[in-house]
Amino acid sequence: MKIIFCCFLAFLLFGCWPSKIGFRDTGGMPEEWEKFHVQTLQINAPTCPLSYAANLSEAIKDGIQNNTRLTIAPDLKNAQVQLSGEITRYAVSPIALQNGDNAAKNRLTITLIISLNYTTPKQEDTKLTITRFADYEASANFTSIENQLLNTINEQIIQDIINKLMSNW
Repeated sequence: MKIIFCCFLAFLLFGCWPSKIGFRDTGGMPEEWEKFHVQTLQINAPTCPLSYAANLSEAIKDGIQNNTRLTIAPDLKNAQVQLSGEITRYAVSPIALQNGDNAAKNRLTITLIISLNYTTPKQEDTKLTITRFADYEASANFTSIENQLLNTINEQIIQDIINKLMSNW
């Protein structure tokens, strides 16, 4: 009786054992997807720094490559997932007013429109509008903390793009 119970227990344990263990999330992406391509984003926001579009495009490439199983395609025609887009808003605005209409805090807001084109398993296009922000003290020098704010916002944007690729929300 003990032998039958041990065999049954072993069957249950090994039947549920994962066939593949890894640290990369394969999530809900179609198995046909292997490569992606990111075109450098366009700037359509008048106050956006000229280098930001290229920096964000590279950050998106790094984020997708480091957090999904997709690899970078050398050109657009070899990619099953194609990303392009534009920066439509880059604005600083006051958010916490205090005595005398002076701002206690400011907010840097960035809005992007990202086009996701899937060539496999079927041709499909999706537009994604992302708006993210970071707050900072109004007394701070914006130029000295701008890179830190951009890094914070970039992480949020990249996570939104990865979430869209990994699921169909």
